Amino acid sequence: MEESAQSRPEPKYYTPNPSYREKSWMGDYSWTYNEFLKDPEQFWDRIAKKLHWFSEWDKVKEWNYPHAKWFVNGKTNITYNCLDRHVLGERRNKVALIWKGESEDDERVFTYRQLYREVMRFANGLKKLGVVKGDRVCIYMPVIPEQVIAMLACARIGAVHSVVFGGYGAAALNQRIVDAGAKIVITADMAIRRGKSIPLKHTIEEAIIGAPTVEHLIILRRELRTPVEIHSEMEIDFYEVMTDVEPDCPAEVMDSEDPMFILYTSGTTGAPKGIVHTCGGYMVGVYYTTRYIFDVKESDVYWCTADPGWITGHSYVVYGPLSVGATILIGEGTPDYPDAGIWWKMVEEYGVSILYTAPTAIRMFMKMGREWPDKYNLSSLRILGSVGEPLNPEAFEWFYHVIGKAKCPIVDTWWQTETGMHMITTVLGEPMRPGFAGKSIPGVIADVVDKTGKSVPPGTSGFLVIKEPWPAMMRTVYNNEERYIKYWETIPGCYTVGDLAIKGEDGNIMVIGRSDDLIIVSGHNIGTAEVESALVSHKAVAEAAVIGKPDPLKGNTIKAFVILRNTHTPSDRLKNELFYHVRITLGPIAIPSEIEFVDSLPKTRSGKIVRRVLKAKEMGMDPGDISTLDE
Repeated sequence: MEESAQSRPEPKYYTPNPSYREKSWMGDYSWTYNEFLKDPEQFWDRIAKKLHWFSEWDKVKEWNYPHAKWFVNGKTNITYNCLDRHVLGERRNKVALIWKGESEDDERVFTYRQLYREVMRFANGLKKLGVVKGDRVCIYMPVIPEQVIAMLACARIGAVHSVVFGGYGAAALNQRIVDAGAKIVITADMAIRRGKSIPLKHTIEEAIIGAPTVEHLIILRRELRTPVEIHSEMEIDFYEVMTDVEPDCPAEVMDSEDPMFILYTSGTTGAPKGIVHTCGGYMVGVYYTTRYIFDVKESDVYWCTADPGWITGHSYVVYGPLSVGATILIGEGTPDYPDAGIWWKMVEEYGVSILYTAPTAIRMFMKMGREWPDKYNLSSLRILGSVGEPLNPEAFEWFYHVIGKAKCPIVDTWWQTETGMHMITTVLGEPMRPGFAGKSIPGVIADVVDKTGKSVPPGTSGFLVIKEPWPAMMRTVYNNEERYIKYWETIPGCYTVGDLAIKGEDGNIMVIGRSDDLIIVSGHNIGTAEVESALVSHKAVAEAAVIGKPDPLKGNTIKAFVILRNTHTPSDRLKNELFYHVRITLGPIAIPSEIEFVDSLPKTRSGKIVRRVLKAKEMGMDPGDISTLDE
């Protein structure tokens, strides 16, 4: 029997203090959103004019479906807005960057002036090595100040950076270097994790085999007592690059549509997708969302816990916060080392006022208990943020009550690598509904539709789409224009994001999971095809399929179904070999939690593996229509 409307429980909301709306940069959400709808181009014109341009645009937007240009013929450089305008203004001696390592006394602090000088020196060092505008530079480093300096230096001279997460293995790294055609690779001799050094140089040496475009390998040597050997034929020390160079490096004049960076994200085919973002639109998008969604004020200490190897780190560790002149905190450590109180100790010690993190971390802290955060003074916090995957209601409640003390609004953001910036959230001052990310931010038109593009009724699941272009949107998939076009042609007239969602009667949107072959593990997008390809590359494996299984801590874990070659038989030892093989090939983030050896996999008559059948069986659910499966 269908439940009557009267008997349904009322949605739970938290209404923040009205002062958040009154004092925020955004102001009243409904009024601002309506102003955007009245004249979208004027809305973005006003935002863009808050930044420095060497020359302004002829036209705000040029839309030739499915391709957009923003701030057409405008000239700028994102590092001028992240550095020069602060140094030339009143933030010269303001702290720009605080880095905290794992040990108690491992700390480095850069003012805007100091960061500016380091970036210019490294930029001139890259020029000395022959890097010019348009060259691709791969950055494979731990979360340290030099990683940020390298990114900014590339952007300063117009080199296109491709930052690769430092946890990837050699094969995954090689794919990204080769596809981008990187001229320079920048790395470190090691990362530090849980008190142990994790060597990186051997991984990078293996990764550049078969990468003919690489001319130099720049290595930051962190271990000074027994430094790694530098092979002078190709390798050069990070700080040696910065010697004997001019101290000044004027920002390269970049066209708004010049490519700024390539960031690879897992695809539904074996090869990762190189998402291309450009200089002007991306800059405007991350500046706008950092200032207006996080409401960054002059006195804030802002901490986004993401790694710059992901899009969150690009947009909301580096470029967005620096463009608004914020003081940012970054750290190399893990959230539970040396104990589960380290993050809360850092919040207290540095006076963090804006904390932006992932649901996976929140759920981990829930499991450890509130006694850890209760040991520390968290009164400096005024805004909490969530990113990477849906924030489930239980995690929302814990974050809101235990960390925010029922005083801090939670900004639960939905967006992705391809969008470059926030798209959906609950704007400060608006009622928060646990489990729902919120509504389209001013500047964005999101909807939940069926396969034909028609809006679905409230309470019905459908496909999450974006209906109009936005400045920070990707411009293409590197070397794969057809893949870019597919985003706009899957559902007619819409950008299809690949997520399923539900829109409530109040307009709030709940994102419920991927509609394609991606698995979100601890906030990281893992392509099923990448993991399957890694497994099949082992000599014992004939075929493999992987699925995501819901997990209360990580959001999902990976389970692999493996068919062995006739020459091998199932064993625990072989399972361990396969776990290790995936670790070495893709990195620890992609290791399956389970491997099940099987004799066959569900396939269509054309030979396509139907993963939903495996998932349904694993979850004890109805697999649905299986009439198309090969008997």
